[in-house]
Amino acid sequence: MATDLTKVRNLGIIAHIDAGKTTVTEQMLWVSGAKHRAGAVDQGTTTTDDDPEEGERGITIYSACVQFPWKEVNINLIDTPGHVDFTAEVERSLRVLDGAVVVFSAREGVEAQSETVWRQANKYGVPRIAFINKLDREGADFHAVLEEIENRLHATPVPLQIPVGQGPPHTDNPFRGVIDLIRMKLLTFPGGKEDIRIDEEDVPEELLTEAQLYREKLLESLYDYSNELMELALAEEPIPEKLIHRVIRDATVHQQIQPLLCGSALHGMGVQPLLDAVAAYLPNPLEMPPVVGTDPSSKSGGKKGEEGESKKISRKPDTTEPFCALVFKVQPFKTGDLHWIRIYSGELKPNSRVLNAGKNKKENVAQLWRLHASKKDEQLTETQAGDICAVIGLRNSITGDTLCDTREPIQLESIEFPDTVISMAIEPESTTDKKKLSDVLDMLRKQDPTFAAIENEETGQTIISGMGELHLEVIQHKLERDYKLNVKVHRPRVSYRETVDKAVEVVGECNRLINGVQHTAAVKLRVEPFVATGPLAAHAPPVTVTVDPNHGLPNEYLNVVMEELENAAAGGGSLGFPLMRMKVTVLGGEVHETDATEIAFRTAANHAFDTGLREAGIVLLEPIMKLELSTPDEHVGDLVGDLQQRRAIIHQTETRGNDTVLHAEAPLANLFGYSSAMRSLSQGRAGCSMTPSDYGPAPDEVVKKFLGE
Repeated sequence: MATDLTKVRNLGIIAHIDAGKTTVTEQMLWVSGAKHRAGAVDQGTTTTDDDPEEGERGITIYSACVQFPWKEVNINLIDTPGHVDFTAEVERSLRVLDGAVVVFSAREGVEAQSETVWRQANKYGVPRIAFINKLDREGADFHAVLEEIENRLHATPVPLQIPVGQGPPHTDNPFRGVIDLIRMKLLTFPGGKEDIRIDEEDVPEELLTEAQLYREKLLESLYDYSNELMELALAEEPIPEKLIHRVIRDATVHQQIQPLLCGSALHGMGVQPLLDAVAAYLPNPLEMPPVVGTDPSSKSGGKKGEEGESKKISRKPDTTEPFCALVFKVQPFKTGDLHWIRIYSGELKPNSRVLNAGKNKKENVAQLWRLHASKKDEQLTETQAGDICAVIGLRNSITGDTLCDTREPIQLESIEFPDTVISMAIEPESTTDKKKLSDVLDMLRKQDPTFAAIENEETGQTIISGMGELHLEVIQHKLERDYKLNVKVHRPRVSYRETVDKAVEVVGECNRLINGVQHTAAVKLRVEPFVATGPLAAHAPPVTVTVDPNHGLPNEYLNVVMEELENAAAGGGSLGFPLMRMKVTVLGGEVHETDATEIAFRTAANHAFDTGLREAGIVLLEPIMKLELSTPDEHVGDLVGDLQQRRAIIHQTETRGNDTVLHAEAPLANLFGYSSAMRSLSQGRAGCSMTPSDYGPAPDEVVKKFLGE
């Protein structure tokens, strides 16, 4: 039987680390009746943090999906990590969700990752509700957090509740309930987290003035979105609750406002009203705009839209439309990978065939499963538009791929993930584990789009890259705990290059008796620094080998010399690193009347090349990274000082919104561990992107180290 999509809410819980997302999720499961007892993060007993690493650290690392009913609606809820190293989990979740609850700590307020997740929600156009949590904590300040949400996030929060008291029980004015500004009722939660009862009473006289003031502000903030509401207010007529709810819902769905509620999830205060707000104000799948994709056949010379672009196609969230879904997570299982999908249109049944539009490959959907946390919960006989579920049977699909009807192809926009910022080298402790390590890393790459693993042919190491040191530490523990792979971890070696310092002219000679045959030749070369310019510079070889017009050598010997020089250049420099930015010119040579041979010219060319490298002087080149660093003004001085110690050159500073952006270049060798240092110096509020820029001369001490001096 088809589900009523108006009764479905696809929801994410997002926030900075330690704001209380997982506790909010646990309390939602408990009050909805989906769980008999609320788990605790500190005890590692929460539903959504079911990975051993999450239990040990007390943080969320992997997004988890749970489904539960609340009154008349069914909620698909995804709990996401708050740590910046696991931002990919937030990115992929927001891409497929219709709404979000953003949790803020009443003590810490808007933090670095709060800003990041808010920007991500803006990017994907996700309507959201704000929830100020932890009002029972020392130092809680509802009004300060409300102001920060307005100023730092440039948001439009509209309080639907205000707290009664703030702080722990032993203080003069402890947090003891909330006032519902729409119904003008005081709500208290006498049983705490072990009870779902809510006591409701009229607002006491001593709290009435503040409550009326906030109710007036609430109504004033809604006048812009409803003429009917404004007319009733001007006529001083009573405003029906239904009208207020309708206006709030409409403005929230269109991302004009963010309803704001408050409470303490740890003590079971304010969670039921939050769930009521989710049901009342966040959109159902039918209220989301049709998903837009492209016709994959138009990219290969088929149908074209206007101006030669790929033809655009849209799909409404309707079961009568052709099937279309997006893979947003891949989870390895022994019985086959579990692919998490969001269905945007049509229906999907087990044992059916679908098309992976981007790869143009047909896939088998063997089984469909309802998810509970990160595990299979209930096998499904069908799913439809608006559903989030898991599929078993796909072989070629990865995160960001579109699945669709084989007869009606559509390709949705994929999910973009940030580039990795830190790398380290790993190797198995035994050679027998090498193949297993390679297979496991391939699987982890498929599971985590922000994790990369490549074998560096120059150093022979496997370099793994991720979003931060914690990210790579979790990967390392996963290899050891889940796959029983003991690995050695090293700092990665920088891939240096070599060039020469100055231009020299040298002669290489061969005068040898080999097996009774005399081999005689001489080759004259010019070896010099060289940087290719002009339109062909991008395709120029690292070492350019040319011939002087007046070389005077016969073609048979010239060709041998050129071939030998190109082979020698590919073999690297004196220190064993690849050569670049160098030019070798054949100036001429001597051809003996009777003893000239190919072997002689090859030997003479090699000798001349080695002599040229030695006499021209070694210059070791190190990779330089381009950095773009965004930070609040108060941390600029500390970050600039740290960059200068890392031999960085700051080229430009600019103001972007409320932040200062530094554009700099620094050697890669000095940037290992930089992301952690940057976060420490900026209290976690700075962000940085790094891209390879160029190669520059390495310091003398580095050269001396390789020369063994």
